Amino acid sequence: MCGICGMVAGDGAAAEAGVVARMNGPDSDGLYDGGRAVLAARRLSIIDLDHGDQPIANEDGSVVVVQNGEIYNYRELRRELERRGHRFATASDTEVLVHLYEEHGDAFLERLRGMFALALWDAREGRLLLARDRFGIKPLYYRLAGGTLTFASELKAMLELPGFGRGIDPRAMAAYLAFNSIPAPLTIFAEARKLPPGWALSWRDGAITQKRYARPGPVPAERVRTGPAAGLADELREILRDSVRAHLVADVPVGVLLSGGVDSAGLTALAAGETGDAVKTFSIGFEESSFDELSRARLVAERYRTDHHELVLRPDAAELLPRLVEAFDEPFGDSSAVPTYLVSQLAAGEVKVALSGEGGDELFGGYYTYVADLLAPRVGRLAALAAPLVEALPSSDSKASFDYRAKRFVRAARLPALERHHAWKEIFSAGDRASLLGEGDAGWDPVDLYRDRYAETRGAEPLARLQDVDLGIYLVDDLLVKTDRSSMAHSLELRVPFLDERVAGFAQGLGTRLNVRGLAKKRLLRRALAPLLPKEILRGPKQGFSIPLAAWLRGPLEPFARDLLSPATLARQGCLDPAAVTPLLDAHCSGREDLSRQLWGLMAFTLWFDRYAN
Repeated sequence: MCGICGMVAGDGAAAEAGVVARMNGPDSDGLYDGGRAVLAARRLSIIDLDHGDQPIANEDGSVVVVQNGEIYNYRELRRELERRGHRFATASDTEVLVHLYEEHGDAFLERLRGMFALALWDAREGRLLLARDRFGIKPLYYRLAGGTLTFASELKAMLELPGFGRGIDPRAMAAYLAFNSIPAPLTIFAEARKLPPGWALSWRDGAITQKRYARPGPVPAERVRTGPAAGLADELREILRDSVRAHLVADVPVGVLLSGGVDSAGLTALAAGETGDAVKTFSIGFEESSFDELSRARLVAERYRTDHHELVLRPDAAELLPRLVEAFDEPFGDSSAVPTYLVSQLAAGEVKVALSGEGGDELFGGYYTYVADLLAPRVGRLAALAAPLVEALPSSDSKASFDYRAKRFVRAARLPALERHHAWKEIFSAGDRASLLGEGDAGWDPVDLYRDRYAETRGAEPLARLQDVDLGIYLVDDLLVKTDRSSMAHSLELRVPFLDERVAGFAQGLGTRLNVRGLAKKRLLRRALAPLLPKEILRGPKQGFSIPLAAWLRGPLEPFARDLLSPATLARQGCLDPAAVTPLLDAHCSGREDLSRQLWGLMAFTLWFDRYAN
């Protein structure tokens, strides 16, 4: 995995270079030891293969930087800086950062188009600056103890720190049970925190301050763009084309993860128009036909004559889950990490960089939950009356089945808007969390993180506010964690062209009826991509990157699940109450209810605990 790490010591002490070296280690690595500050980087060579090693300093060595990620507008920024007299020693995007900082101070962050986590040491000021890109594409963890600040791209790097406590944060545990992931600023360890997206952290003399430098969000309702859809669709297509062009910048081949959905199919079509060579595409399929999208992916691959690669996934999750736990280093319960991990492995055999479609659903209204959000206020009373009949429906093995969606709909339809939106995807309810955690329950509602985000967008359209919650929390702390860790485990860099400032700004300025209306989702995006894609893609239902987990847990994975969640294992770990877990297993395996998401999250946690918390 590539990434950055480092330490800056308080009270005039020297940072421990040996500790930072142990935190560090696929293509190259480097370390800067400035006494009080030590910065290190492990680089996956993408731009300036021969001379882009990090850390990188300015001309006199007074400013030193390391970054994880890519700056897509670095060439334009470099030309501007050279006109102002700055001299460059490399052709890398990272070197632009030190000179841009010299020119603009901390405001340089606002000029960056890219995905990044960075650390910049200003020796003259005795100051360290940490920053994370506005969409949270790249991770950054930190710990402040006794005035000494340590940071890293991977949480497990913190385990190299002498005296680092592995005590679990009870609020993070509550959030994990609610979401199957751990949202910023929390981490599973009480001593460490995540820097949120679009935030910068400044350290000086043992103290830190934090400031949000960028906050993508929806415009006020009275300022949304409406107008003829045809013109807006044409504009969107060209904005997406520009983003894809920027995301293809690399000195190595770039591929596309092609799922068969609109987002990745659109990226493939646009990428094919920007390169003279055949685009390499990579797809995952399943033996279970209801979860398989290979036929649709092939339509796109054939239309654009891509160099296409496929893998059919079979139920070997008992072997894969421990590998995922190793790669993620924090509890992560989204089972779609399995196909993401495997398609990343497939792509890494051919390319070092690939494009992926994350962000399209949140920005352009791609989830069925958004349809439900609009529908619920109109039929909430009727849903309540129908609830007994719906709850009596037998459970099936498909997340796309009528019974699965109907049950989740009626259970939440009459809640307030934000709580209802969370309930569509909630893993464990507050009562279930209390039962599972027993005395370890934090007595804190993780949905407060949603409420805080939601409160920031008063005045925007109601659905746009819910999309923004997903963009700032679910996307960041679930989907982008999944793509980053799964790809980095195979030394593959995934880029996400939908999460570009221009694309997001356009999307968040639209009236939501242009995206979601009735049962139709991604209306404008589909129209924008219609000239480029087969009708089967444009009209196809959203499948998502999911696996047949419910069936697997009632079949070949049941013994594995019962072993991981045995009363003896849970009692030994002391985090989850066996009396609350065993009935969940029994209910799912008997077919009474689909609890596959809940069980997978608990399985991932118990494996994580034995690997990292002991």
